[in-house]
Amino acid sequence: MFKPHKLAIIGLGHVGSAVLARAIACQLAAEIVCIDIKPEVAHGEALDAVHSLSCSYVPGIHVYSGGFEECRDADVIICDAGPSIVPGQKMDRLLLAKENIAVIREVMKKVTAYTREAVFIMITNPLDITTYVAATEFDYPAGRLFGTGTILETMRFKSILGKHFHVDASDVQGYMLGEHGNSAFPAWSTVSIGGVTLSQLDEFFDHEEDLNREKIAQEVVNTAYDVVMSKGWTNTGIAMGACRLAKAVLFDERCVMPVSMPLNGEYGLHHVALSMPSIIGRHGVEKRIPLPLAKDEEELMQKSAESIQAVLRGNGVIA
Repeated sequence: MFKPHKLAIIGLGHVGSAVLARAIACQLAAEIVCIDIKPEVAHGEALDAVHSLSCSYVPGIHVYSGGFEECRDADVIICDAGPSIVPGQKMDRLLLAKENIAVIREVMKKVTAYTREAVFIMITNPLDITTYVAATEFDYPAGRLFGTGTILETMRFKSILGKHFHVDASDVQGYMLGEHGNSAFPAWSTVSIGGVTLSQLDEFFDHEEDLNREKIAQEVVNTAYDVVMSKGWTNTGIAMGACRLAKAVLFDERCVMPVSMPLNGEYGLHHVALSMPSIIGRHGVEKRIPLPLAKDEEELMQKSAESIQAVLRGNGVIA
């Protein structure tokens, strides 16, 4: 019997509500359930969304609020439970670790009471910390649970490079890797535009100034905090990234995007979750792609791992 796609969104704050709006606009799933620790918030977001569905652009989507039992037959779960960085705090996602580790452990207890079959996409920060906890402590099948990782940094990286060279950002190839946070780094060895490699970009594409790699790397990381300080939160970019990953799962696309999962020896690393390009399909992460990196990029991956592991140790997650 045909079963329409079902999406569960856990946490209906700024990001969760943006995920809901984007999922509806993209007609991502025929059924969307909103789940929040505050049932009235989930109810309000669902009800508000329902009022938009009489528009002919988004026919036939069933949106409603519910409890964790609604995860039992979900195809994809997107989780943004827990607080985020707010203006006035130090701009470092890792500072959220203690509080959000507890939040995610509670969420995972409730989700796994009903399913370990749904593909689970983590957004909650600090992303690599919460992903590691959720993926290693609750018997979730390998690959079915992963974090959005550096997909947002990669989107920002492509946007900045596209603007620099006056081309459509979607034509830029290249990845930000490592931590979703301050130690994320551009893998310059992966960058190309229209088949033109990094060393030849200046020759083929228009630009006003020389490419300053260090400046661009810092701009990618800092832009998140620029958004937070300007409007109080970030939600639009990450909502798009999460829905893009969900679409890859629901349509079994087998597309390649950088997501966060526990590493099992890639780059000699264990006991940490970090982002690297991965094939995303029906079962979640179908395959990891440990790209051969330049020596300095491997060193940056190691530093990123050390930053995450220090927080994991500090919170008793690893020894």
